[in-house]
Amino acid sequence: QVQLVESGGGSVQTGDSLRLSCVGSGTTFDTYAMHWFRQAPGKVREFVAGTAWSDSTTTYADSVKGRYTISRDNAVNTLYLQMNSLKPEDTAVYYCAARRFGGSYSYAQASYDSWGQGTQVTVSS
Repeated sequence: QVQLVESGGGSVQTGDSLRLSCVGSGTTFDTYAMHWFRQAPGKVREFVAGTAWSDSTTTYADSVKGRYTISRDNAVNTLYLQMNSLKPEDTAVYYCAARRFGGSYSYAQASYDSWGQGTQVTVSS
């Protein structure tokens, strides 16, 4: 089972950009669909973006479409989330998650094989 570690969070201003990274352990990273979720204070964790294991298919939540880009580099076992035009409502803890042989669309959260520990993103106005 892959182990995941996120990094790249921080505190930024409205309109700024950040790039999150999620590094996976082991040699089977390329067999996992990789997704990003986020959880804002007092809210449930929600799907942000996903990329399928087998091709470059991606899926985005409507709230981030056109501003966020998910990508992966299997050669270095890393998932990325480029976040542009950040807004205060993007403030949350961001998590990466892995599901073996999965697609780009969201699954029930209990069905994921692995989760990272999360990285905080704070956007101030």
